[in-house]
Amino acid sequence: MSDRKAHILRETKETRVEVTLDLDGSGRSSARTGIGMFDHLVEQIGKHGLFDLEVRADGDLHVDEHHTVEDVGIALGQAIDKALGERRGIVRIADVTVPLDEALSHVTVDISGRPYMELEAEWTLERIGELPASMVEHFFRSVAAEAKLTLHVRVLKGENDHHKAESACKALGRALSAATRIEPRLDGTVPSTKGTLG
Repeated sequence: MSDRKAHILRETKETRVEVTLDLDGSGRSSARTGIGMFDHLVEQIGKHGLFDLEVRADGDLHVDEHHTVEDVGIALGQAIDKALGERRGIVRIADVTVPLDEALSHVTVDISGRPYMELEAEWTLERIGELPASMVEHFFRSVAAEAKLTLHVRVLKGENDHHKAESACKALGRALSAATRIEPRLDGTVPSTKGTLG
């Protein structure tokens, strides 16, 4: 298999986002978006997915956090899509349940080529640190759309919003790691009866 790496630069009048991704990394993860809690969540995906992931974003935070979170999600999704290429030899489908103290999240991912995202979560507060709680769903939706994933995220329980969001991102990282893993028995074939996951 070729190197499963990607570099994405997304520039608009609202943001400049740069994402570097290596699916076969060791979990070196770094994010600098200007939104502390969002950095923390993005880093969980790389760390627990064992991806080498670097995210840099400069956005119009004087307006609000929306454009920055959305565009990071778009760029990260595009990086995943590019790094996967034709998706040959990957496991494709995985599900993971991850605890963080009292919180418990379950993520199922299918690298299907068909974008879909559903989040089941209840937030206690409007904001998780500097991050609007509503933007967690928007981030997941942007990643799923651009990476062409079917993604189901369920926060099964929890009291602390930080713990709930973090456990969901850890679960996403671990599910993506399992689904993108190369399965030797597939011998480089595409894991679909259609013969393509485009």
